[in-house]
Amino acid sequence: MTERPQAGELAVASPAGRWVLASAVLGSGLAMLDGTIVTVALPHIGADLDVPLSSLQWTLNAYMLTLSSLILLGGGLGDRFGRRRVFLWGVAWFALASLLCGIAPNGTVLIAARALQGVGGALLTPGSLALIQSTFRQRDRARAVGLWSGLGGVATAGGPFLGGWLVDGPGWRWIFLVNAPLALLVALLARHVPESRDWEATGRFDVSGALLGALALGALTFALIDGLLWPALVGAVVAAVFVWRERRTARPMLPLTIFRSRLFSATNLVTLCLYAALGGVFFLLPTQLQNGLGYDALTAGVASLPTTLLLIALSGPAGELAQRIGPRLPLTLGPLVAAVGLVLLHRVSPGSSYWPDVFPAVVVQGLGISLFVAPLTATVLASVDDRRAGIASGVNNAAARIAQLLAVAALPLLVGLTTDDYRSADRLNTAFGRAVLICAGLMVLGAVVAWWVVPSGLPREGRVQPSCRRHCQVTAPPLEPGRDRDHHPHRAGDGGPAERGGRGADAPGDGDG
Repeated sequence: MTERPQAGELAVASPAGRWVLASAVLGSGLAMLDGTIVTVALPHIGADLDVPLSSLQWTLNAYMLTLSSLILLGGGLGDRFGRRRVFLWGVAWFALASLLCGIAPNGTVLIAARALQGVGGALLTPGSLALIQSTFRQRDRARAVGLWSGLGGVATAGGPFLGGWLVDGPGWRWIFLVNAPLALLVALLARHVPESRDWEATGRFDVSGALLGALALGALTFALIDGLLWPALVGAVVAAVFVWRERRTARPMLPLTIFRSRLFSATNLVTLCLYAALGGVFFLLPTQLQNGLGYDALTAGVASLPTTLLLIALSGPAGELAQRIGPRLPLTLGPLVAAVGLVLLHRVSPGSSYWPDVFPAVVVQGLGISLFVAPLTATVLASVDDRRAGIASGVNNAAARIAQLLAVAALPLLVGLTTDDYRSADRLNTAFGRAVLICAGLMVLGAVVAWWVVPSGLPREGRVQPSCRRHCQVTAPPLEPGRDRDHHPHRAGDGGPAERGGRGADAPGDGDG
């Protein structure tokens, strides 16, 4: 019988810790970057391939559809077969699909290739955060998650900048072709990452659940993009069947019991609100700057650079702050500040200047995003035991992608944006003004939910377990010195049998949204 290794105890500052962090950040950055780098290229893709607005929406949503539908399955595969191994499968798949996107001759092939890209993203994204969570020692995890979130947020926010440079230079196809050398670098870095898995994971995978989830999301997305009722009804029925099946199957892709944690459920609800707002802004702002204000692709990308710099500087400290004072304040204040930035974007219209109009809006928005990105991720992981890090990160990543998917599908319908409007500066400006106010409202809604539901503090070791009873909440007392941790009824992830069975001594943790 193979001996089960002990939980990871790597320090962030150690050489091995740096290898883990570098590979996890760059790997997840591939998927995050591709979620936003495409937005700045949409006007050029539409003109070059001569496709309508709906095809451009599907260019974004085909990727997010497969990513959000399969990301839970990807997390389960990593827990079972090894997080490093499945992570590398995802990197290779993602690189091949990116090459197919880069040579796509028409919109149909591009959309299909983007869907394949999402499959690769679903394999590598949950693995990156799970590597971090299962590798680093307890006191270093907040810092590691903060660095991962911050640098991953840089990839998300830096996508328009890199995309603009490539679009104005070698052309839009290179926003996909550039992924191949980046994927090779990730594979080389991951050679230094030790393997980890959930040693208790057994049984069959819930492929049917994954297919039902994808069908429900696809039908709803189709309904929103085309403004049809019958796909929405189909999506609702399939979604109900999906929930029914997940409740009855022995090994569900989405174990509904994980939502017994009040903190886990609330934080994912906050995620839906905040990432829907971000998805809408990242979709429409580059288009407004190019088609509405006449910016070229590179200038449109540079316009959002302050957000990138703020994420680099503030995400790590924000994660550590939330670890000390609890998640409620950052998850309330951050979205409210971001909402102010979105309201300021309402002033951006044809004839606006960058410094007095665009710059203040993206700075304030960036400050707000920097406050909540890392605490949001850390709070999700703190709400479950370490052995379920893969499924927790998968659920939260899926929530973020689904929110972005629905925002991209629904916003043009809600604000009356058509293909002709998309190419008209005046009509685009009217739709953009309505859209940023809707996104600001979503930020405020997320802040309200966080204030009322997310706790003001965490246990001393920063862990919140779904098995705690109502009176335990988030203030369970620390264990007495010398007491056997295995006998504490409300704690996991701190050395008990669940954690000892789920982590390797030299195994890195794994690392969405």
